Amino acid sequence: MNRWSLVVFLAALPVFAQDRITDWSKIHDEAMRHFQALVQLDTTDPPGNETRAVEYLKTVLDAEGIPATIVAKEPARANLIARLKGSGAKRPLLLMAHTDTVQVDLAKWTYPPFSATRAGGYVYGRGTGDDKSDLMASLMTMLLLKRLNVPLDRDVIFLAEAGEEAATGSGIEYVVGEHWADIDAEYCIAEGGGVRRRNGQAQFALVETTEKQPKPARLIATGPAGHGSRPMRSNAILRLSRAVEKVAMWDPPMRLNDTTRTYFEKLSTLSPPADAARYRDLLNPQKSLQVREYLAENDPNKYSMLHTSISPNMIQAGYQINVIPSEAEATLDIRALPDEDITAFYALMAKVIDDPSIKIVPESRNQRPSAPPSRLDNDAYRAVEGAYKKIYNVTTVPQMSTGATDMAFLRAKGMQCYGVGPMLDEEDAAKGFGAHSDQERILEEAVYKHVEFFWEATTSLAAKH
Repeated sequence: MNRWSLVVFLAALPVFAQDRITDWSKIHDEAMRHFQALVQLDTTDPPGNETRAVEYLKTVLDAEGIPATIVAKEPARANLIARLKGSGAKRPLLLMAHTDTVQVDLAKWTYPPFSATRAGGYVYGRGTGDDKSDLMASLMTMLLLKRLNVPLDRDVIFLAEAGEEAATGSGIEYVVGEHWADIDAEYCIAEGGGVRRRNGQAQFALVETTEKQPKPARLIATGPAGHGSRPMRSNAILRLSRAVEKVAMWDPPMRLNDTTRTYFEKLSTLSPPADAARYRDLLNPQKSLQVREYLAENDPNKYSMLHTSISPNMIQAGYQINVIPSEAEATLDIRALPDEDITAFYALMAKVIDDPSIKIVPESRNQRPSAPPSRLDNDAYRAVEGAYKKIYNVTTVPQMSTGATDMAFLRAKGMQCYGVGPMLDEEDAAKGFGAHSDQERILEEAVYKHVEFFWEATTSLAAKH
């Protein structure tokens, strides 16, 4: 290669190529220190006390000269917003993670839930997978961008938010409502996906590009009250029981979107033969019903991805053993597809119940805004896909979350959001180590790789090229 060709070649490389990280060992050590420190902060929600984590992050960012602001609706439940400025050639990138965790049952933990104990290649503690691994990886990415003075085409914003698990009013709702200009971005990388490892080998990566919407409702049955010694077929509990069974066993119409169709198509190329055949047959009208029945019995998560789902989770009726109550009610956890016409769905559910004495009463609580799925053909998705390939050498599969995340509030404002996550063992959930489970843990290796993944995805998307 002559001198001129070499100059052209170097000019085509990313500007920060000379600062690429070749020795991650010290960075891994630092990441683990921050990770353990964050896990050791009890930010159980409720009550939250997320300001503990925010103050820790602020101290670390201040020491590096990274501008960071604390914003709060409630003093104990603060949020942090930090920003590294880019050239403005492209709109910003937002890295978002929540600081709160779900509650714990102390009696179920082998190691104290806020000890961040390292044992057998794992780190144990509440929040290790949900969501302090993302919190730590976002923090480390900001630190590395600043230290290496990486030229950026986009501002990179870091939002550490409160209340994701149980009180969005103090967190994302407050930030979006009062500080939108501080976090407004083209793309967001947050929680919701991750790398699935089976038998010690990474299999594929999941990226959450859309999510179902909680639309809870109550079924209310009424009938004449009476003496328990004289059973009546008009008993409100009996009517409610029949209605609950009908909706619980109902197979609502299957409807796939770009994310879920791609999800099953890709899984059909990555799964063992029997599973691969099922995913292909799911798209075959002649075989789909049989597959849906199999998934309903054996894989409720995938079954839930096929349609708006219903789970009866609470029943209330009666007040005395010898009194037939005049009213009984069941609370349904309904998770709607992103574009579901929920009013029409309630009407269809009423036809399934086929009992005029049963009222369907929508609940207004736990509502997140509806929004279209994020795209699979833009720079952000390709950056995430490329980072997973480079760090883990796996294929990326888009996923619709059956749960709910705070990305819903951002997607509703037009931001393209992508949920990622660390590497987790599939076997851990059955052992009781999943997110929100009796215990929680993460591989030490996964902590390190997650930092590398965040670095690769962020620099690919935001660094000057």
